[in-house]
Amino acid sequence: MSTENAPAEEPGYGIGAVARRLGVPAPTLRTWNLRYGIGPSRRSPGGHRRYDQADLRRLEEMARLIHQGVAPADAAREALGIRLDQAPVVAGVPPSPRLPEAAVPSADMLARAAAVLDGRTLDEGLSAALSRYGVAWTWQRLVLPVFETISRGQERTGAGIDVEHVFSDRVMAALHPLIARPAAPVNERPALLACAEDEQHSLPVYALAAVLATRCRVESRVLGARTPPAALAGAMRALSPGVVFVWSQQRATGDPEPLGALPALRPPYRLMVGGPGWRDELPRAAVRVGSLEDAVRAITAALT
Repeated sequence: MSTENAPAEEPGYGIGAVARRLGVPAPTLRTWNLRYGIGPSRRSPGGHRRYDQADLRRLEEMARLIHQGVAPADAAREALGIRLDQAPVVAGVPPSPRLPEAAVPSADMLARAAAVLDGRTLDEGLSAALSRYGVAWTWQRLVLPVFETISRGQERTGAGIDVEHVFSDRVMAALHPLIARPAAPVNERPALLACAEDEQHSLPVYALAAVLATRCRVESRVLGARTPPAALAGAMRALSPGVVFVWSQQRATGDPEPLGALPALRPPYRLMVGGPGWRDELPRAAVRVGSLEDAVRAITAALT
């Protein structure tokens, strides 16, 4: 039989990957399968048992219920009763099967995936969260808590730079497609987003650009990490932005003096700064924003 037009199969997950994703030991998953019938429903071409997305949703629900104090047998019964196909029934037309939406992980689940450098689980979890809840929610509820967990681990053990780099890389990969120019931008002059000189923590700037594009249809340009003042000034002259936003995360990079030397433009722009690194003696024209949401509101108001 020809398979030229057959749909691609949903990828399956081995028990090790599922255990890492859920934070549930593999022996416990095997016990749940044997006792309660909540386990892998597919097999690989080689005959190995594989969990699909529906299996993962059931297991996540079971783990959540048990964490809340529900007895395992009752939790399994509830989890197995989850309705995964909500397609409407039309008279005379059989319903088309639908794959369930990818489950949005918790911050703890993502932190465990980062700890074992599980890029696939990170990609899937971030993609699911961004698709369902958007950039700001994903940043505040998942990305920042995972970074806090990684930082605590580094302070405790002195190791974990590899974990931080892998997680940063996957977050950047997830955000990058979202910062493209909106189809119908609301601003005529772009926002120019950059990091202070020697500031290498650029992910907050990309998160800001992604929220501006996807929620507000605001076009921006991102210069990224370690932007020298001369490069920022050159970009300002080339783009004539309506807003210039500069991020500093570390006290060592929050020197306000270069801000005062930025060129004056006609028409004028609004200068905004964000991040905990900035010192108090900012130029009079600079507006300090305290959070991602504050930055989104201030930039959007200045450009529209």
